[in-house]
Amino acid sequence: MAKKLTLEKLQELVGKEIGLSDWMEISQERINAFAEATEDRQWIHVKPLKAKFGPFRKTIAHGFLILSLLVHLTSRIELLQHGVKMVANVGMNRVRFISPVPVGSKIRNRCVLKEVTEKSDGKFVITIDNTVEIEGTEKPALVAEVLALIVV
Repeated sequence: MAKKLTLEKLQELVGKEIGLSDWMEISQERINAFAEATEDRQWIHVKPLKAKFGPFRKTIAHGFLILSLLVHLTSRIELLQHGVKMVANVGMNRVRFISPVPVGSKIRNRCVLKEVTEKSDGKFVITIDNTVEIEGTEKPALVAEVLALIVV
C-alpha cells in the first residue's frame, strides 16, 4: 500500500470491504457502565435476574452501546493507518438496530467503503457501510452508514 493515501486509491476501493474487526465480547460490566454513563438503566439491560424471565431470557446491550463501539471496531482498519494524520467522525446517514445483542455475545464490524468525496487537498469525506455481526447468528446487530473526515 502507498505511503500516502490518495483520492485515486480511495476511489479504487469504493464498493469493497476495507475492514473486518476482531470479535469483541459484550460483558455485563460494559453494559452496566454504559447504563451509568447514559442514565439508561432499563431492566432489560441491567437486571440479570429479572431479564431471565423477560423476552430475551438474559440482559441485552443497549443499541447505542453497540453503535458507540463502532469507533473502536473500526480503529484498526489498515487503510487508515497509512499516511493518515487524522480521522474524525462527521455524522451518519442511516442507522438501523436489527437484532438485540445478549450479554456474553461476541460482535465484530464489517466495513465497506461506499463513497469518497474530496473536500480539499489532502482532505476527504468517506462514507462507510458498517455491519455489526453477532457471532453465531444470521442477522446483524446493526447497520450504520457513517461519514468520516480523513486528513492526509
